[in-house]
Formats: sequence, structure tokens, C-alpha cells
Amino acid sequence: MSQSDVSDTTDEAPETMHSVRPEKLRVLFVHSATRPPLGADTWIHALIMRHLDRDQHEVHVACATGPEDAPTPTYAAVKSIPNLFIKPINLGSELFAKSLFGRGEAVLKTAPAVWNLLELARYVRKHRISIVHTSDRPRDAFVSAIVARMTGAKCIVHVHVTYGDWMSRMLRWSMAQADALIGVSDFVADSLVNGGGYARSKTYGVLNAINLEAWDYHTDPGPVRADLGISPDAIVLACVARVFAPKGQARLIRALGMLRAELPDIKLLIIGQDYPPGNHHSEELRALASKLGVADNVIFTGLRSDVPRLMAAADVFAMPSFEEPFGLVYAEAMAMKRPVIAINSGGTPEVVEHGKSGLLSAEGDDETLAANLKRLITDSKLRSEMGEYGRRQVEERFVPARLAENVSKVYRKLLGRA
Repeated sequence: MSQSDVSDTTDEAPETMHSVRPEKLRVLFVHSATRPPLGADTWIHALIMRHLDRDQHEVHVACATGPEDAPTPTYAAVKSIPNLFIKPINLGSELFAKSLFGRGEAVLKTAPAVWNLLELARYVRKHRISIVHTSDRPRDAFVSAIVARMTGAKCIVHVHVTYGDWMSRMLRWSMAQADALIGVSDFVADSLVNGGGYARSKTYGVLNAINLEAWDYHTDPGPVRADLGISPDAIVLACVARVFAPKGQARLIRALGMLRAELPDIKLLIIGQDYPPGNHHSEELRALASKLGVADNVIFTGLRSDVPRLMAAADVFAMPSFEEPFGLVYAEAMAMKRPVIAINSGGTPEVVEHGKSGLLSAEGDDETLAANLKRLITDSKLRSEMGEYGRRQVEERFVPARLAENVSKVYRKLLGRA
């Protein structure tokens, strides 16, 4: 029962289901963002919403929908999910203040925001929702914690970043009020316990997943290589990431500099745009490549919407990012049968197995990073073996059905149904 006309039936349709299947676990996802781009947190939640077993779950989402001719990214992502009940909400503008109560006051300052929060609580009561599941966006976490308190529902905050004091007081307070925290890796979950002081008993690690249908390893690499002026027999490295220092693009350029004498024809695709807006890190990277004599080896593609095609054009995926919380892009590269070069830190080793689906080096060890690149560049058999292994791992470990089932286990444990 696809729910496309949210104004007519979202507030009524589930009601008829309670008498039919009262045993179903009822969960409400909360996503109030109105501006693009679609965040990875919302994208992951959309996968969970789509793949939760409807024989066991009744699934709702509260989100900003936007006008008909310009839907919000969240609404565009969820509106086609079958058997999903959509509750429109409007919590006002995005807020970025650090102050907990100043920010909370701003959330509840306008009449529409107050009305929407109260309406959301009414919706939770009416449909007997047991779980309110949201992301680590401060406003959503805050509202979800308040609604859960008002209604007796359990609140889950799904955390996609490593805990740090840079987090707003609003978010830290909301996580403290939550009945459970889900980290996108054991590394993130451990950071919540060890760094944030949250209870181990309420903290879970659930690995992310990807939509395998979007990553076809049979894609012909020829057209993209031709478009970029790369010969069919050249070895190509690809790095897909926001262009800023923590993602490690400079490390890759330095590694190319070390390998230039032995392997002069390697190409590196730096795929992505400068982050945050106004940053000019790509200019620094161009200057570094020129200084090291590898400017002709590095191609900056900018932001692209055809990342799977670019992945197909590459032989190796490389992103030496420090303390990556999970690294969805590693799983995506593995789905394309591409071996991975990365750093042995953060949640990365939970995704990339050293010596099996890729090669990992220690933080700050540029020599080993360059050696790992050389090993994969010069060994086509190893690239093929790692690519095959990586694809099998994605098919077994990083699929949406597994993600949804593991999240459902958290729900059931939280409600005493384990």
C-alpha cells in the first residue's frame, strides 16, 4: 500500500490495521530536514523503512514534504516505499546554535513548530507507536526525545558520526534521554560509551548497508575513460569523497609522488567537491600535485552524479580517511569488485578486511600507503581476487535486509520481545 497522498489517508489508514495485526511493532522515523542534499543518515533510514518485514512491523515516517512541485529530499526518497505511512511535519528552519536551551527555545519558538510537535505526539498516541527512531541531527533527536517522553514510546537515536565534544549540547542531551543509541559501526558505538559516557547497555553497533542494485560491476569502463582522456590500458585509482583534508586526498597525491619514477602513467581520479562550501582544498591539492611533478596524473572531476560509472572506470579505490565512522563508499567500491586502499582506523577495518578485500596501512605511514598502492597497481591477479572477495562480503554483510533485521532486533530487545 504505497502512500503517495499524505494529506488524505496517512492519519487514518494505520488505524484499521490495529485490530487486524495487533502484534505488529509500530515504529515512527523522524526526519524534518528540508534542504538538499539528502544525508547518508536519511538514506540509510530509507533502506530500513523499505526492508523492515511488514508482517512484523508497521512503519511510519514523519518528514517535511515540501510543495508538490519541489518535494524535500527526504520526501522524494521515501514517497515510493510500499506500505509506509507518511506524516507531514514542519519544524521550521534548520538550527545550528550550540546552546541546548537556546536551540530548544528556537525549535519551539514559533506557533507552527509547537503545533507540529504536539501533533506529532498525538499521532504517536493515536497509532500506538512503540518506537520513535531518528538520526543524530540535533533538532530531530531533540524533538524525538520530547515526543517519546510525552507519549511513553521508546526513543532511538541512530548515530552516524564519532562522538566528540564538538557535538551540540542539544544532541548530547537528547542522546542521554534516548532509550537506545545505534552506532553505524562498533567503533562509533564504542566512542559513545568511552567518549560520551553513555551506558553500554543501551548502545548498539549495527553496520550500514547499500543498495546493491545501484552498483553494477558489469558497467563498461570504456565510455568514462574516453570522456576523461584515459587510455584503456592505464591503471586508474579513484577517490570518491568530499574534498577536504580528513578524507586523505593529499596522502594519495604524495604517494603518487613517491611512485612517479617507477609508475609514471598512473591516473588518480579525485571525485567530489570542496567541503565545506567556500573551502578551496582542491586548489591546495592541485598545487601539491604540481610541486611533486604529478599534475598530469591527477584528474579532478568535481561533483558527479554517475559515481558507479566512475568506479567502473577505476582499477583500485583509494580513500585514506582517518577514523572514518563506517565508510559507505568502501562497501560501494567492493560492490563494484574494486579492491580498497584505506587506513586501519575508525570503522574502516569493520568494512575492509586487510589482505582480503583491500590493503590497510597505519595512520601517518605514507610509505606503507604507497607500497600498498604499488602492490595493487602491479598485481592484476591480486586486484581480481580482492575484488571478488569484496563483492561476496557486500552480498553477505552489507545488504539492506540484514540491516533492517539487525535494527529490528534492537527494537525487540528494547520492548522486551527478544
